[in-house]
This record gives sequence, C-alpha cells and structure tokens, in this order.
Amino acid sequence: MRKFLRQSALCIGIVAVSVGVVRAKSGKAVRIYFIDVEGGQSTLIVTPSKQSLLIDTGWAGTRDPDRILAAASEAGIKQIDYLVVTHYHGDHAGGVSQLAERIPIRNFIDHGPDIEDSATAKDLYAAYEKTTAKGKHAVVRPADGLPLKDVQVEFVSAAGDHLRDPLPGAGVANPYCDVEKDVPDDATENSQSLGMLITYGEFRFLDVGDLTEKKELELVCPNNLIGAVSLYLSAHHGLAPDNPKALVWAIHPMVAIMNNGAHKGGSPESWQIVHDSPDLQGFWQLHYAEDAGQEHNVAESFIANVDEKSDGNLIEVLANSDGTFEVRNSRNRYSQMYKGPR
Repeated sequence: MRKFLRQSALCIGIVAVSVGVVRAKSGKAVRIYFIDVEGGQSTLIVTPSKQSLLIDTGWAGTRDPDRILAAASEAGIKQIDYLVVTHYHGDHAGGVSQLAERIPIRNFIDHGPDIEDSATAKDLYAAYEKTTAKGKHAVVRPADGLPLKDVQVEFVSAAGDHLRDPLPGAGVANPYCDVEKDVPDDATENSQSLGMLITYGEFRFLDVGDLTEKKELELVCPNNLIGAVSLYLSAHHGLAPDNPKALVWAIHPMVAIMNNGAHKGGSPESWQIVHDSPDLQGFWQLHYAEDAGQEHNVAESFIANVDEKSDGNLIEVLANSDGTFEVRNSRNRYSQMYKGPR
C-alpha cells in the first residue's frame, strides 16, 4: 500500500524535501489569507508568481466557499493549484465539494484514508473521494514537499507520523520538554493532521492543523526538529492542551495567529502559553473568544471579528523574502510590520 501511495504522490510532482532555503525574488511578497470560517480553518497562500495553495476549506454550505472565493478574487487567482486537507473533520474538509463546484482545484493533497468510522465521517470522506476525481490526488508523508516555484513546502507530520531528521538549522535540545507530562494517545483524525512548514526566503510559517499534544511533542522533544518560525498558526484553534509550552516556546514564533471562533478554541491556558512565548512580537485572533474573558483576548485592534455575529473579516499577511512581514486586519485596516530574522 505504501508503495502505491508514494507512486500516486509522484504523479503530481510531490518531492522529497532537500536541505537549503528557497531564495525568492526580492521585493515581491507571499500573501497569506486567514479566512474566517467560524472556528474551522481555511488559509489561502498565493505566491509572487500567482501559484495558490489552500489549506482546508472550512464547513459545508455556501458561506465558507463564498469567503474563500472572495479572498481568491482579492488575490487575483482563478484556480486553486493545491488544496491541502489537513484531516477529515467537518470544520476543515466540510466545504471541499461545494468549493470545487465554484473554482477549479487542480491537485488534492491529504494524509490518506480517514481513520474514523462513524456514519458522519464515512459520508464526509465519501464526498471528498468523489470530489478528488475532478483533479489529481496525492498522499504525502513527512519530509515530502510540493513543487511550488517561489516557496518551499515541507510536511512535518502526516497520518500519525512525523519528521525523523531535523530541518536545516534545527535539532537542538529542547529545555521545555521537562515541563510536559506523559499524554495519552489520540485516536481521532486530529492526530493524523498534515502539518507543514512554508518557507519564503527568511520567512517561515508553521501550520500543524489540529495536531494533538502527543504528536506535537514528538516534533520538538527531546530535540526541536523544526527550529524557530516567523509565524505560527495556533494548533487546533487555540485549544488546550494542544498548544503545549514545549512546542510553542521551542519554535519561538515572532508572531502568532489564533484561528478560533467566538465559542470555539481560544482556551485561556493555550492563549497564555502563546502570549508568554519569549520575544513574541505580535498576537492576532480571528475572533474575540467570548468564553475566555477579556484577560485572555488580545487588544481589539488585533481581532478580526469582535462579536458573535461575524462579518467574515480576515487577517492577511504579506511576507517578504528577507523575513519582514506585515499583518493586516480587514475589519479595521489596522496593520503592523514585523522585522526579519532575530
């Protein structure tokens, strides 16, 4: 089976990750849109050469595809070159079929079959399999990449497995591992999440989907296999315990974005770990976390949607190859620039 899956991946140009850093054209930014799908995930990445990578599609229905299409229109793209489905829960993969009816999706990337067997899971996965027939399909494993021109995509987790060798510049002992207790296995699709590091010159963005605590710790304990990152999307919508200190503090994010909903994610424990991360320069949220209290929400300027009645405001990042990047809030047009590598 593994051999067949790897051959499937090769059909669309999945590549083994090589050492070294992609050096992109100077003066041109990668645009990243963190789309509000009400506590799910959908992140659109558009390269300077207008190649597009969409990570997840949010919920089923028309609302989330509409919001994705609005971001695509703003970015000036008319197709999705690569759709990466981190795992098969309804808040991440529910909108695949509806989106594919509205915009061409050329390549579907995932971790392989759904491991859950409830009726809901089976129905969602059957709809997904039907939709993948409209394009090319590949299963990826840790250390695989995607053949994008301007950026480097490195999968760090997939199907419950993780990187075995450190990425370039990583591999040092993680002093925060001692604070983590033994954690149980997770038998849900969350543990199967595709995690990926996206690199554009000196800019590094980490997204691990809904990867759960034990799998996260395998990436950074006893040694940090990822290294420091510029931008971190909080795992599992900012839920605890899936943003452990040993992960967040080890990757040392310059800026963090939490893709929470009004009543989903944004756990005070996880929020505090991110907030206290050494040398964190910026912290942004897609929603005000209604259940966390004001003391566990960032200032209003840094929140895209401030009440339960969301207008679908998004957070946009413009990243330069020298490592500098700008974060923008579409609700109030507030923005901040962040400097490159420390």
